[in-house]
Amino acid sequence: MARMGLGPSWHCLFANDIDPKKTASYRKNFKGAPELIERDVAKLSATELRSIADLVWASFPCQDLSLAGAGAGLAGDRSGAFWPFWRLINRLVREGRAPKVIVLENVCGTLTSHGGKDFAAIAEAFVRSGYRFGAVVLDAARFVPQSRPRLFIIGTLESGRVPGALHNVGPQTGLHPASLIRAQLALPAKVKRNWLWWQLPYGDQRTSVFADVIEKCPVDVAWDTAKETIKLLAQMSPRNLAKVQAAQLKRRKLVGSIYRRTRLDEEGKKIQRAEIRFDDIAGCLRTPGGGSSRQRILVVEGSDIRSRLLSAREAARLMGVPDNYILPQRYNDAYHLIGDGVAVPVVRHLSEHLLTPLAMGSAKRKNAA
Repeated sequence: MARMGLGPSWHCLFANDIDPKKTASYRKNFKGAPELIERDVAKLSATELRSIADLVWASFPCQDLSLAGAGAGLAGDRSGAFWPFWRLINRLVREGRAPKVIVLENVCGTLTSHGGKDFAAIAEAFVRSGYRFGAVVLDAARFVPQSRPRLFIIGTLESGRVPGALHNVGPQTGLHPASLIRAQLALPAKVKRNWLWWQLPYGDQRTSVFADVIEKCPVDVAWDTAKETIKLLAQMSPRNLAKVQAAQLKRRKLVGSIYRRTRLDEEGKKIQRAEIRFDDIAGCLRTPGGGSSRQRILVVEGSDIRSRLLSAREAARLMGVPDNYILPQRYNDAYHLIGDGVAVPVVRHLSEHLLTPLAMGSAKRKNAA
């Protein structure tokens, strides 16, 4: 999805993932993808990265950094994949093949993981390797009807020129929330000297609502029975039921997004609750593994209420993935692929307004990533 967002002005030199189902999908959609290596990043060597790239993009596993995770941080088995990736970066630097720009994408929990120590460790890695860097938080809801705030840490070679229009003297409203500002303030002084407050156009560009992505006849999910829908409604708190009742009073079809979550009841006991939103935006997509629930939809038209799982194609649309993208045939595989990705229009926005100018690209040549 990062590749789709970067667009045709970028040429992909190398790609890597350890998941065979993801790599199979990648190959189907990118003409066999001879540049793709299916392997643990820890087992890659710099010799396999043969060329000099303008940009390196890494979306490393988020489980150990997310609020829903176990809190292992960068020491965890999954999010710890950052370190072998960075060893490759350091090798490229030593060989005189340092990429001009590096982007790391992850959940916003990266900022607070281990009291900010994990974010500081990433920041120090950038500085030790000869990069100036900064970070922004972008929510996919600005572009597509899905709530999906993500952290993007963007570094550029210390020796390179950074156009003045790309950064500012301080934080920018919308791009630099309080959690990011606190994390930046907590960095060591020598690290902060290499910090850049990136500047990007800000403002909602979304032209669709959640109902626009819903399929009339999905092929991979079925509508719930009336009994199953009643059971789902019974799992709602009075506050969430009131939302459904308010939707019934509207004179149009409304589509709500539902996640099942474990909450404490009035007696302090754990209970499964169905929580719904009717703000024309879907909840943040997640992978169906690791205990996370799959997102459901509730379609309300007066007294008619129907429910079902979100289809894989609907999930893809929520990420800005075009309908001609070939999804895995199995529902869980497709949902996992999409839920683990990055929103395409967010990458496109970053590419247009920051990454391409940093790499000093032009319309006359393709940049290498």
